[in-house]
Amino acid sequence: MPQRRADRTAGHPGTRLTAAAVVATASPLVVALTGPVQAEAATAVPQVIPAPASMRTVPGKSFTLTRATKIVVASRSRDAAGVATFLAGLVRPSTGYRLPVVSGPAGSPHAISLRLTSAAGLGTEGYRLDVTGGGVQIQAATAAGLFYGVQTLRQLLPAKVEARSVRPGPWTVPSVHIADQPRFTWRGAMLDVSRHFFTVDETKRYIDEVSLYKINVLHLHLSDDQGWRIAINGWPRLATYGGSTEVGGGQGGYYTQAQYKDIVAYAKKHFITVVPEIDTPSHTNAALASYADLNCDGKAPPLYTGTNVGFSSLCVDKDITYRFLNDVIGELAKLTPGSYVHIGGDEAHSTPLADYVKFIDRLQPIVHAHGKNVIGWNEIAQADVKPGPATLAQNWSIADGTKPVSNALATAAVQKGVQLVLAPANHAYLDMQYDKDSPYGLHWAGYVSVQKSYQWDPTTIFTGVTEKDVRGVEAPIWSETLTKIHEVEYMAFPRLPGIAEIGWSRQQGRSWDEYRTRLAAQGPRWTALGVNFYHSPEIPWDQAG
Repeated sequence: MPQRRADRTAGHPGTRLTAAAVVATASPLVVALTGPVQAEAATAVPQVIPAPASMRTVPGKSFTLTRATKIVVASRSRDAAGVATFLAGLVRPSTGYRLPVVSGPAGSPHAISLRLTSAAGLGTEGYRLDVTGGGVQIQAATAAGLFYGVQTLRQLLPAKVEARSVRPGPWTVPSVHIADQPRFTWRGAMLDVSRHFFTVDETKRYIDEVSLYKINVLHLHLSDDQGWRIAINGWPRLATYGGSTEVGGGQGGYYTQAQYKDIVAYAKKHFITVVPEIDTPSHTNAALASYADLNCDGKAPPLYTGTNVGFSSLCVDKDITYRFLNDVIGELAKLTPGSYVHIGGDEAHSTPLADYVKFIDRLQPIVHAHGKNVIGWNEIAQADVKPGPATLAQNWSIADGTKPVSNALATAAVQKGVQLVLAPANHAYLDMQYDKDSPYGLHWAGYVSVQKSYQWDPTTIFTGVTEKDVRGVEAPIWSETLTKIHEVEYMAFPRLPGIAEIGWSRQQGRSWDEYRTRLAAQGPRWTALGVNFYHSPEIPWDQAG
């Protein structure tokens, strides 16, 4: 959010994941990855982000896709078949190969085999990926695991595989044996469609891009002072009037319920869960302007197109406030299959603390009554939030960057048994400028270089916060200065892959020097995809193949 958080001091993301232990033997190269591989071994090891939990390469061996290659589904599962179809659709345009999807046994010759099996032993999102001269096998307990294995295979192929027209081969995959699973279950990307509106197609494009790095949550910021972006049947003016503008006075826009369902379904195909946010009790001017009765004085304010924060508030003592929220959350709950609804809760500067606590305490049961759990910004820890999976607190507090520090809201949350989703503004907010010359973004939380966005760890950011207190991480991108998806891409890439790695890969063994080499290898891939990324001077792009 805008000037938010500048008055905060919060924890530190400790020393970011340094390099992995690499054991070179006379035959295969074994990479016991608790994090990425050592820089000195980088030339011998595939440049994958996020770094797999373990990887063994076999030098001199490889598998090459040809016109005879098939994609074999070795499990009777519609979801597994869907992953196979995704892979075929990804690879066909650039290779020109038919790559038919067929049923058959795992390990079929000259095939890419996908198999669901509990024997993978890597949890609900883990996978095993084995590449030999005879073919590729991906095994997982769930279709999500197969999908993540496919995303790793995708990065093992030449970057030109991302092209949408036929390119010359060869399409060779190095011989690897990977056993991989995520560190955290929440690996999020947040897109603010309220300050500036992004269309269905733009949002889908962002889903395509973040899914490459095993992001599994899309947090959609659907309402704010500047715009309401989802149609609610019982309150039509929220969208038609409250959604009619945006920062700077543009025409705004909103999703119909059918369009929102389309985004949710598209995300699901990429094994991403949509978490909708209706920000309350502040950041609500669009709603207040749409319905006068939501205001304490019964007078609707004008629509707002600026970037100040904290001036608006729902009327805490009016019953209509909770009828309104019940209707909105009820409709969203029916449209959203995921477990969580985000209630905002940040920067309620014009709501007295006692009223704020009363409001959050009254809103939680409404969310639960519609079968959903609550996630809110870290300020909700001031209320009587429910422990366990019923509540998550998303902490955006500015982090020190060199040592853990005390943070009252993080402490309050964990003491109440509430897990954290970490999104420190001066490390994970992708709308922060890279430096003073960045054409987009803000810098109220400081300038955030690619290195700074990577060098923090969720379990060392605050004193008293341990691994068990952390559900995961998120990379928010606020859109005060971002009007088109190519501007979002410029701010997200190359920083988002680092946040994704923090969420997926182990802390031990990571280093910036090693990571930046792997990140450079993503540049040709983004070029082939048409991603408008920032060519940060921190990254050795010219060394990428």
